[in-house]
Amino acid sequence: MTVLDLSDPRPTLADVARAAGVSSATASRVLNGFPQVRAETRRQVEQAVRSLGYVRHRAARAAEGRRTGTVAVVLCEDGLRLFSDPFFGRVMSGVDRTFTPAGVQVVVLMMQVGAEAATLRYLGGGHVDGALFVSTHTRCTTALSRADFPVVSVGRPMVPDPARYTYVDVDNRGGAEAAVRHLQAAGRRRIATVAGPKDMAPGRDRLAGYAAAISGSGLVDPGLVAHGDFGQASGDHAMRRLLDRRPDLDAVFVASDVMAVGVLRALRRTGRRVPDDVAVVGFDNAPIARSTDPRLTTVSQPVEDLGARSARELLAVIDGTAGQPRHVVLGTTLVVRESA
Repeated sequence: MTVLDLSDPRPTLADVARAAGVSSATASRVLNGFPQVRAETRRQVEQAVRSLGYVRHRAARAAEGRRTGTVAVVLCEDGLRLFSDPFFGRVMSGVDRTFTPAGVQVVVLMMQVGAEAATLRYLGGGHVDGALFVSTHTRCTTALSRADFPVVSVGRPMVPDPARYTYVDVDNRGGAEAAVRHLQAAGRRRIATVAGPKDMAPGRDRLAGYAAAISGSGLVDPGLVAHGDFGQASGDHAMRRLLDRRPDLDAVFVASDVMAVGVLRALRRTGRRVPDDVAVVGFDNAPIARSTDPRLTTVSQPVEDLGARSARELLAVIDGTAGQPRHVVLGTTLVVRESA
């Protein structure tokens, strides 16, 4: 087996797909000999392979099209986040809902910083039929773009050409905008946000939804914006920074419920009453949102359905029945409780 290194200058499957004007999944189906491919598409891919000098890295069993009955779920987070954030457990519940009845086994891989090449070597070695990439930070979507096997991204991938990949996302921007408009309708005028990570699509999209509701033009007061990492401690720290800058703020939209727990803690420590002094809206409708004091108003996203639909899309890519890359966006709903 050839070792696949992210710094390897040799052409990749993504390069072949780009040269042929097709998706990586379609290029993979051509190279795997799937019959459900148009003759012209097959010709374009084969021409791109010849012109680029592309050599496949996958093991012989996978190259022959034989199935392993196993897929990988690649989690681009460290162990602490994996076990402290309920999002991942809920995604896995949905994934299991699809794969178990289909008789598919699941291998869970944690792609930590510096482990991208080793993970790709395993995935490309014929051990699995495909992979779901979850919580796709920029560093992980770089690895995704080098993948020489069927992949689906749980969430819009942070790559220059996301349309080339099948992904299942939620309406992060629309949900965030609805949350802020709810605060505005309640008479709040100095609305801050604790945004998510800048290197993840949900972080960017929820911030964009906040900005759209605040100004319409996307221009916002930077003093009303602080970033966290979706973890509880980061919500606490971000809220304290916001209060230092804008002590008269009267509402905050928080890009995750786990961060909102930290926000509520910071507000209590500074003597602010929720919602009397500062209203708080989170995002996720995680189980913890129903046990905070006060109970958390939040944007509900269908996390289990996100996992289940992503798994179905991966099975379609593996089977060669998916056609062109599909981009599925699931809706969100505002759940109003006592915090706002």
